[in-house]
Amino acid sequence: MKRQGTVYLKMKTLQEARRILQERFPGRMPRSSETIPVLESVGRILAEPVSAAISSPFFHAAAMDGIAVAAEDTFGASETNPMELHVGENAIFVNTGNVIPSGCNAVIMIENVRIVDDRRIVIEAPAFPWQYVRKVGEDIVASEMLFPQRHRVTPVCIGAMISAGVFSLSVKRKPKACIIPTGSELVDWRNVPLENLQPGQVLESNSYMLRYLVEADGGQAERYELLEDDPGRIRQAIEEALEGDFDLAMTIGGSSAGSEDHTRAVVESMGEILVHGVTMMPGKPVVVGEVHGKPVFGMPGYPVSGIVAYEQLVRPLLMRMQGRPEPERDRATVYPTRKIPSKLGVEEFLRVKLGRVGDRIVATPLPRGSGNITTFTEAHGIIRIPNAVEGVGEGEPVQAELLQSRAALDNTVVVVGSHDNTLDVLADELRRRAPDLNLSSSHVGSMGGLMALRRGACHMAGTHLLDPEDGSYNRSFIRKHLSGTPVRRIHLVRRDQGLIVRSGNPKSIHGIEDLIREEVRFVNRQGGSGTRILLDYRLQQLGIDPAAIHGYADEEFTHMSVAVAVLSGTADVGLGILAAARALKLDFIPVVTEEYDLVIAEAHFESGPIRSVLETIRSEAFQKRVRALGGYDVTETGKEQPV
Repeated sequence: MKRQGTVYLKMKTLQEARRILQERFPGRMPRSSETIPVLESVGRILAEPVSAAISSPFFHAAAMDGIAVAAEDTFGASETNPMELHVGENAIFVNTGNVIPSGCNAVIMIENVRIVDDRRIVIEAPAFPWQYVRKVGEDIVASEMLFPQRHRVTPVCIGAMISAGVFSLSVKRKPKACIIPTGSELVDWRNVPLENLQPGQVLESNSYMLRYLVEADGGQAERYELLEDDPGRIRQAIEEALEGDFDLAMTIGGSSAGSEDHTRAVVESMGEILVHGVTMMPGKPVVVGEVHGKPVFGMPGYPVSGIVAYEQLVRPLLMRMQGRPEPERDRATVYPTRKIPSKLGVEEFLRVKLGRVGDRIVATPLPRGSGNITTFTEAHGIIRIPNAVEGVGEGEPVQAELLQSRAALDNTVVVVGSHDNTLDVLADELRRRAPDLNLSSSHVGSMGGLMALRRGACHMAGTHLLDPEDGSYNRSFIRKHLSGTPVRRIHLVRRDQGLIVRSGNPKSIHGIEDLIREEVRFVNRQGGSGTRILLDYRLQQLGIDPAAIHGYADEEFTHMSVAVAVLSGTADVGLGILAAARALKLDFIPVVTEEYDLVIAEAHFESGPIRSVLETIRSEAFQKRVRALGGYDVTETGKEQPV
């Protein structure tokens, strides 16, 4: 029997979807407030104004150490006419915070008092009324309003309320969300040891991510048990949540248009579908419905789609429920390092790496896959490409929402070029030595790195380009492509490059010449990468036509991606570094030892961040960690090379 999916019958633009949500759920909640102890109120939103129960201070208090006096008793005192006062009669010693004695209305600092003996003191200047005295209610007057309703309580507010005798207060009740993960392929990581994980099974993580997103936004969330793709069970879970004390429900997975995507049908059978699909990327397959007067969201199963759907649709609703404004991220003008095409009719949320190079903040796009959660963990910002725009040009100024502070961007060293595992070690070691510095590495191949350096789009480029004429690395390419750009070349590592094959080498691959065998599937590196140039050079030496290699057109952008392709079985062999093979317990057939250098723009070479990078590279701690990866020689690491 042919399996039928559904289609997006109520697809909306993001603006339309947000408008529908705001009109249908303006923010009212039953049981909208609760009274809690003041010490538990940080981060909560006031349901009612808070007024002071007592004044602060509620007595006249000394503001300095010294003597309390009646100011009028001191009039006439001067350096030429010192005045003697008598302790216990018209002068009383007080410390800061003490009650001002009856009959006194001023304090003379102890530094301005000359003590004659236990009974007598001398002053040489008069006091004026209420000098160095904190009068009753100087800070807070009983009954005055401290904070209006909808104010968000901060730790400083706690101090003010306790000082004013306020020990409990009425706050907006936290909106409560039920999160229901669904999917027969999912497993709970708490119940399944990693060694028992089977192909096709996926560790369920989205529900935990959404839970903490809700809690970070001032809500409360509970996770329902993991459900298989069973419409009846999904319906029961939603029913239990919305008939209970939950204010909204979020199912995860099953919101798209496939044959096992049941959320739309379930919600439609229980209430009303408001939105099925939003013209945004990622996040398109989101469902918004209403059941029992409460919102239900069918969240996409891919994590990045889920994050965007949450931020754009769920978060605004949670904020309205609490009477809070929707938070806005800081923005900055950024300049993409390459052309970014985008699909018309879809608003795209593009994750980018950012860093200040010279007087510009440059933006390097991260992979667009909705399942790549690391594109959010690595992102420094988001460029929103409107649905009426086909993309952004290279170097074209655009606005980015910042996921990091501007100070962090100023302390980011931008590296573009060839991938190498030692760059991850360098980034980590740099943070250990200089906690304020970041190393942002983007992998576009050796030639891409040199071109980015020429355009002023990075501080340094990682490169390992073989000159087939003389067997040297990098120097001839620098001279050819960076002739007008002053640079310095620092040697990072010598590394073993070779063929990565599965453990035990089941296809008996022993050299480049085996790549043309019919039963062998190859995975390549992208054009312009040093590894690709090396491969093409060796193929030319051997007289092998690249078209004869099954998989020559299949490209990956990092050595680890090549290794993963071999491990997963999508390829039998790939060209990469020993460290990548060793990391995934794969076999390795050496082909060449090559030089990997960092090419640094002269304009940045003497800057503090670059000096920190060089000091880290030259440190024993970094080199020890690199040697432990395997396949690296650090004898010349950190030394400057001619260009």
